[in-house]
Amino acid sequence: MDKKSLIENLAREANIKGGFNGTWLYAENGEIVSKGAIGWRDPDNKLPMQEDTIFEMASITKMFTATAIMLLVREGKLSLDDELTKIFPNYPYPGVTIRHLLTHTSGMPDFDVEELVAPILKGENRIPSNSEMIDMILATGEDPACAPGEEFCYSDVGYTLLAQTVEEVSGVKFEEFMKKNIFEPAGMKDSCILHTRRDGVPSDRIARNMFLEDDGRYVRSDLSELAGDYVVGSDGLNGCDYLYTTIFDMFAWDKALREEKVLSLEEQKIMYTPGVLNNGDIAGADEDADGYAFGWGVKTEPEIGFVVGHSGGMPGLYTWFERFVDADRVLVFLNCRDYLDGRAYWGFESGLEAIARDKEPEPIQTIEDVALKDPDKSKWESFCGKYDHPDEAEFIIEEVFMKEGELYANAIDDDGDPMTFRLYPIGEDEFGRKRGLLQVKFGDGCLVIDDMTFKKL
Repeated sequence: MDKKSLIENLAREANIKGGFNGTWLYAENGEIVSKGAIGWRDPDNKLPMQEDTIFEMASITKMFTATAIMLLVREGKLSLDDELTKIFPNYPYPGVTIRHLLTHTSGMPDFDVEELVAPILKGENRIPSNSEMIDMILATGEDPACAPGEEFCYSDVGYTLLAQTVEEVSGVKFEEFMKKNIFEPAGMKDSCILHTRRDGVPSDRIARNMFLEDDGRYVRSDLSELAGDYVVGSDGLNGCDYLYTTIFDMFAWDKALREEKVLSLEEQKIMYTPGVLNNGDIAGADEDADGYAFGWGVKTEPEIGFVVGHSGGMPGLYTWFERFVDADRVLVFLNCRDYLDGRAYWGFESGLEAIARDKEPEPIQTIEDVALKDPDKSKWESFCGKYDHPDEAEFIIEEVFMKEGELYANAIDDDGDPMTFRLYPIGEDEFGRKRGLLQVKFGDGCLVIDDMTFKKL
């Protein structure tokens, strides 16, 4: 199995079909099998992607924040079961421990980061710092969603509080602590915590995240009317994002963990132990993972053994890092441009995952590849109209209409933003969307998405 050629062909095909623009690296037994770069690192297609391009890592940062906490625990400056009120007396949710924050089981409200930072960004025309997070929480006046340990609820805010805990307990700025105690010992020479929208971009090697506007243009995410407030307003935070690094430094991180340069194997074992809810269930367990630990999703696969990893996402940015602990393999890919076709992106990701598990990848397909070539449109007019939706629905289709002989939908996405897109026929009454894997099935006076029924008004 020529994994090098398979991965290179997969990346090339994904790029052509609008699914990938970035860098990748795959290694086995400490040796790089395949690495590369494809596409552009700016929206004007003037700066070619390079293998040493530096990317914002988004939520992959969480594993490093958790590592910083483990180092303070080693020094005896902190306990995993310390309550946060011990460090921040005005924190409004008693009973929440460091362990709860690490495993997303704090019971805090499911805060919207953009709504937290908006009053300062718009009212004071500045980007708030991470040290203001507790004040921002207090300003909402929200009660906890549940008792600590009752539920798993993924929280960026929880990790910003962990980063601030590192500062308070160590007496050192988070950025400096990470550099001295993690990046330098691990040999991650191009890695640092940066705030490029607040402080500027220190190097042209840094990729600019590119957001795809509704009109088909790529713009820098911080300049987007739709995404800009979130991207800019959250740029002063720490812990949940704002590690900037390269594929080579992430390879060095895997090696540093194996060689115990930063954390001992025993400490890593603690980090890879998923949280446990009050009822005994494993926190974050689903079809993709056995659970969520300290900044890592973890699972054991029969054929490959123990695997840990994390994804990252921001407007215009998608990242993935995965360690095959038992098999001694590592996979990282970094993408800095919104994909044009969701199937092409997921085909690239699933293809890499297959190759890393010694399996042949499936061909990459787009929505045009799977759509019916000559569909029967006789019923399409009956699908048109406005639709009600269940209260629990996060993605909402409000209206379906015909335009130039094709079917379209007006919708509200998971973040509450309006969008319009074409519905491509993939079955007699089934339709898909180009930018994602959404499937819509029309029935008698209704449409169905993910087993949720939207009734026609």
